[in-house]
Amino acid sequence: MAHKTTLRLTALVSAVLLLTACGSEGSGGSGATGGGGGGAAPALEGRGEITLATGKDTSNNMQKLAEEWNAGHPNEKVRLVELPDSADGQRQQMIQNAQVKSDAYTVLNMDVVWTAEFAANRWVVELPRDQFDLNNFLKPAVATAEYRDKLYAVPVYSDAGLLYYRKDLLEKAGVQPPKTWDELTSACQKVKALPEGANIGCYGGQFDKYEGLTVNFDEAVNSAGGSIVDESGKPTVDTPQAKAGLDKLVNGFAGGQIPQKAITFKEEDGRRAFQAGELLFMRQWPYQWALASKTDGSSQVAGKFDVAPLPGDGSGPGVSSLGGHNFAISAFAKNKATALDFIKFFTSEAAERSNLLATSQAPTRANLYDDADLNKQFPYLKTLKESILSAKPRPKAVRYGDVTSAIQEAAYAALTKTKDSGTALKELQAKLQDLLK
Repeated sequence: MAHKTTLRLTALVSAVLLLTACGSEGSGGSGATGGGGGGAAPALEGRGEITLATGKDTSNNMQKLAEEWNAGHPNEKVRLVELPDSADGQRQQMIQNAQVKSDAYTVLNMDVVWTAEFAANRWVVELPRDQFDLNNFLKPAVATAEYRDKLYAVPVYSDAGLLYYRKDLLEKAGVQPPKTWDELTSACQKVKALPEGANIGCYGGQFDKYEGLTVNFDEAVNSAGGSIVDESGKPTVDTPQAKAGLDKLVNGFAGGQIPQKAITFKEEDGRRAFQAGELLFMRQWPYQWALASKTDGSSQVAGKFDVAPLPGDGSGPGVSSLGGHNFAISAFAKNKATALDFIKFFTSEAAERSNLLATSQAPTRANLYDDADLNKQFPYLKTLKESILSAKPRPKAVRYGDVTSAIQEAAYAALTKTKDSGTALKELQAKLQDLLK
C-alpha cells in the first residue's frame, strides 16, 4: 500500500495528528509514548528464528531474499507469514496480534500511514537511528517511519501513483500524454474515435471501499488544489477545491469516462483490466510496470504503454499520495536483535536493487533512481522519483483506521450517488474534526 514539495511534506509531518487519548478504550493500546526525540533507543535483544508478517508475496522475490538471509543465518531463520491481500485486512490482523500481545509476528511490513497508530499504542518498538544510513534514503520515505521525532520503522518500499497510458493508441490518435483531467478526457474521445479504440474504457483507478479509495480521493482533492488536512492538522475537506476534486471522479463515473465496473476495482482488478487492453489510462503504483511488461501471454499491452505524472487541474500535473511500506519490530516479539539485523539486510542497497529488478516496486534508496543501468530497464524511474518527492502524505493519525474509514464512506457515497458530493464532504468534515482533535 499524497504530495507536493518536500518542504510542505516536512511541515505536514511535523504537525502529526496526535490524539491525546490514544490509550483510551477502543484504541487497544497502553497509552502514548513520551514526546521528544532525545536519548538513545532501547537495546534490542534476543537471537533466533523470526517471522515476517506481510501482504501477499506476488513476485516471490520476498521469499527469495528470505532464503538468502536463511542461508547465511541457519540459526536465525526468517519465515514469511502472508496476510490478506488488502491493506485493511493486513492492518486488522496486525492489530489483533498486538492486542493479545502475541509473539507470532516479529517484523511487520506496515503501510506508511500506520506508523503513528502503532507507535503511539506501543505495538512496535523504537529503532536505533544511528544503525541505519538514513541520509541515503528518500527523505519523504524516512518521514513516514518517524513518530514524535523517533524512528519506529525503516522504509523498505516507497510508492507514488503514476498514470499508465496506452502509448500506441495515443500516438495513433496524434495526442500527447495528458497533464490535466480535461486533456485526459479529450485524449480519450480522440482514441475512441479510432476503430481500435471504440470499445476501450477511458480511465481506471482504485474505487472500491478500502484504503485504495482513500488514496484516490486524496489524490483527486490535492490535484484540484485542495487538501484533507491543512499544515496545522485541521480538516479541510468542506471546501470548493476538495469538492472540485471529488466531482471529477463523480462526473467521471456519471459521464462514462470511468467504467461502472471500476467501482469494484482494487489494485489487482485494475491491473488485470489494463493488461487485458480494456483501459486507455490507469492510475496505478509502479509494481504494475513489470507485470504489464511480461511477454508470456499474461499481458496484452506489453511494449504498448508508458507512464506519466497523474493529471491535475487546469494548471498542470496532479499530486500523488505518498505510499510505500516500512519494516517495524513488534513490541511483543522474541529475538528482536535478529529482527534488527534482518531489517538492515532487507533495506540494503543490494536487496533494494534486487527487489526493483524483480518487481518494479519503488526503492527507498535515492541513488538507485539515478543508476544508468536501472534507468535503461525502468525508464519510468525519473518520473517516479519526481512523483515521490512531490507527494503528499495521507493524514497521520493515531486513530487512522477510523479516519480512513470515514474518508472511504464519504467518497464511496458520492461515487455511487447515494449522497451528493457537497453533503458527503460536509459530513466528512464533521467526522474528521472529532477524530483529529
